[in-house]
Amino acid sequence: MGEPGSHEFTVRDSTTVYSGAILALRLDRVEMPGGRAAEREVVSKHGAVAVVARDDRGRIALVNQYRHPVGRRLLELPAGLLDGGPEESPVEAAQRELAEEADLAAGSWRTLVDLVSSAGFCDEATRVFLAEDLRAVASAPRENEEADLQVRWLSLDDAVAAAFSGEIVNASAVAGILAAAEAVRSGVELRAPDAPWTDRPRRFVGRQ
Repeated sequence: MGEPGSHEFTVRDSTTVYSGAILALRLDRVEMPGGRAAEREVVSKHGAVAVVARDDRGRIALVNQYRHPVGRRLLELPAGLLDGGPEESPVEAAQRELAEEADLAAGSWRTLVDLVSSAGFCDEATRVFLAEDLRAVASAPRENEEADLQVRWLSLDDAVAAAFSGEIVNASAVAGILAAAEAVRSGVELRAPDAPWTDRPRRFVGRQ
């Protein structure tokens, strides 16, 4: 056994046991330190994007949307999957989602934070953008859960308070709101919208 931090976790074999529209489940046998192999269940998904859309009054656009797995509506950032095809970049996906969910477009885009949601069992990763210089666009047709979607505007301070109070619990929303508040407070230089994204998931798309 080598020094801690030096082991190569080689996949000995991999089997896909389920493949659906938005996720796949596979079983990997991975070589562990000491030579034994352990089975790991891995959920593979599209990547995702989310948008902190901030207007010239310092408010951000949030969507109140029903989420069936938790059985209630959640207050979230405009967001969606990277499922627009191989030619669509993450920022283009974010622009599409902002228009579809909040009827907004933005003249300024920057990368705010990158998230790996549940690294213990899933390769899902989300890039959160800060969008400013907002303008309204024509309302998009919506169906299913999105037909019931409501857009709410909160000041950034009120959104931070809602995250700390437990009113906002969606992971990308909490991370994006707190990161945006710190970016505004500190003036930190944010990355370009097309900055490299190390953990962008590609395996789910590649299996199709």
